[in-house]
Amino acid sequence: VTKRENAPESKWRKWNWRSEGDLMSNGAFFTATGAGVSSSYAKASSLGARPSSLVGSITKGAGALSCKKDSRC
Repeated sequence: VTKRENAPESKWRKWNWRSEGDLMSNGAFFTATGAGVSSSYAKASSLGARPSSLVGSITKGAGALSCKKDSRC
């Protein structure tokens, strides 16, 4: 995301947006904002490049939870 619409700068400056290794071309630019993320979050949410053949196994548990009212998910 390189363009913040429908929000004043005073609001989006507080959002945590980061870019790492993204290629910007044709005059595009990125402005990092917010407080950043802790190293534990960055480590937990990162996944190195993998072959596309692994998409199925990497995402097999993804999707909506089938929770029922008054029960644990």
